[in-house]
Amino acid sequence: MHAALKYLGALSSCAALAVGIAFIADSAETGHDKYTVKVPGGLAFSEFKGYESWQAVAVSKNEKAIAVILGNPKMIEAYKAGMPGNGKPFPDGAKMAKIHWNPKQSQYFPDATIPGTQHDVDFMVKDSKRFADGGGWGYAVFTYDAATDTFTPGTTADTPPQANDAKCGVACHTIVKARDYVFTDYGHR
Repeated sequence: MHAALKYLGALSSCAALAVGIAFIADSAETGHDKYTVKVPGGLAFSEFKGYESWQAVAVSKNEKAIAVILGNPKMIEAYKAGMPGNGKPFPDGAKMAKIHWNPKQSQYFPDATIPGTQHDVDFMVKDSKRFADGGGWGYAVFTYDAATDTFTPGTTADTPPQANDAKCGVACHTIVKARDYVFTDYGHR
């Protein structure tokens, strides 16, 4: 009887381990890791890993969204050196992220508009060799789905429409070509 209990205990442990491994494998296959998403023919989300902790460059707001624009250390160094106002191009490796949220009124301070659900995240990276035909910049937009907590590449059905390549932002950013295709000024601190 004692041997049978040991056997059943070992069998139960093995079954629990198998179920745990299957659950982990299933979770990994569902694609919930945002860093596995890529714009077809364009940038991968993984190229911007850690963007969540980059320094704030500026904030923006319109009737449809509020946003924070972030820069990686290379981008922040370039801003502090006077770019884009000094007429020099940003260095290769400079990166920006722009996180958009749907605006909502604060329940605690009604005059304040605060982030609601996330709408999307936009990325820019300077790589003058890889993106020579786009002013040296590559772009990507990833739309956020709050119901599934996932990101997907922007499409031509989005506003503004997003092509499925790293040049999706070139047309929009061409009007600031003299500023090396960068709209955002570094806010005074």
